[in-house]
Amino acid sequence: MTDTRSEFLTTLYERGFVHQCTDVAALDDTLGKGVVTAYIGFDCTADSLHVGSLLPIMILRWLQKTGHKPVVLMGGGTTKVGDPSGKDAARQLLTDEIIEQNMAGIRTVFEKFLTFGDGPTDAIMVNNADWLDELAYIPFLRDMGRHFSVNRMLSFDSVKLRLDREQNLSFLEFNYMILQAYDFLELSRRMDCRLQMGGSDQWGNIVNGVELGRRVDGTELFGLTSPLLTTASGQKMGKTHDGAVWLNADRLSAYDYWQFWRNTADADVGRFLRLFTELPLDEIERLEALDGQEINEAKKVLADAATAMAHGAEAARVAAETSRKAFEEGAAAEGLPVVRIDAAELSGGIGILDAFVRSGLAKSNSEARKLIQNGGARLNDEKVSDPRAMLTSADLVQDGAAKLSSGKKKHVLLRAR
Repeated sequence: MTDTRSEFLTTLYERGFVHQCTDVAALDDTLGKGVVTAYIGFDCTADSLHVGSLLPIMILRWLQKTGHKPVVLMGGGTTKVGDPSGKDAARQLLTDEIIEQNMAGIRTVFEKFLTFGDGPTDAIMVNNADWLDELAYIPFLRDMGRHFSVNRMLSFDSVKLRLDREQNLSFLEFNYMILQAYDFLELSRRMDCRLQMGGSDQWGNIVNGVELGRRVDGTELFGLTSPLLTTASGQKMGKTHDGAVWLNADRLSAYDYWQFWRNTADADVGRFLRLFTELPLDEIERLEALDGQEINEAKKVLADAATAMAHGAEAARVAAETSRKAFEEGAAAEGLPVVRIDAAELSGGIGILDAFVRSGLAKSNSEARKLIQNGGARLNDEKVSDPRAMLTSADLVQDGAAKLSSGKKKHVLLRAR
């Protein structure tokens, strides 16, 4: 724990957000003198962000809550290049149209976490394509390229790991860190942005930006990174065996989002409460000290708080109530994920294995068969024992729906259309 005086840095250190900082003392002093503008960049590789991006979003939220100005930098330009950091292979190149669509989807995420406007601490969103698309190649190489040492660039993890594994790194990707550094220089010039933040895999890129600002403009800039976040099992945050945990409701329902947090491992509860909620630290200490079955109450608090932030308080309330009815009362409740199947097809019957696959509770017939053999498959709360069984319209017994369950925590309603 570093001895800091600014509310922002103190909060980040107390809650576990900090991995590295270019100059803690100088940044702390700068934060104490007035409003500091800081940014984090997000490339537009999908039409939603997932839970893996939630930690940097929370950092921007705390920045604003402690009296500073957050800038959300959309990578409309850098997405065309692809960030090699932490990647074993080059990203698929996207068209301008797809990048624009992805950007529109991502914008909606930030409206839930930040207050945008024209005030001194209101968040703003900018697109680095506004300046990167206008660069002339030769002048850019002459003015900026001379400040970058290839020897040093090769030493950064984003490049070094790919080369050590003898995996291809294109010249296009090699340019990414130069463009990210230039972003910092542009934001410094355009809006007096003094701090760039990001994940630990961005350290090399951020340091390049700090140094570029000093060399070109003589400006003191700062960099700060957050730790690589994994669960207690070692799994990368935001990934599950079912895929990414998306932040947009059209990608993942509020109910499933609530369930993701409710299913947090006991060992992760305290850490996730510090990082992904705004609960006071003394309350978090009380919750993480709960033993046995009582820790489940802390998980519900985590799920409620995280879901309310991403989807709104009402959506969190409905998700919690739906869960209570589904898991504690054993009833099919409104709000569970719904999969619709053609009524004619249901009247003729579909195989139970197919039903579990189409509901998303199993990825294949063999996985569904294994689920049945292990006693984890249920239809309308009754154990399924025969993998050759058929599901028909006669099984739509609970408000016109059939309830399929995988274990005790995953449920889907099948309805006719």
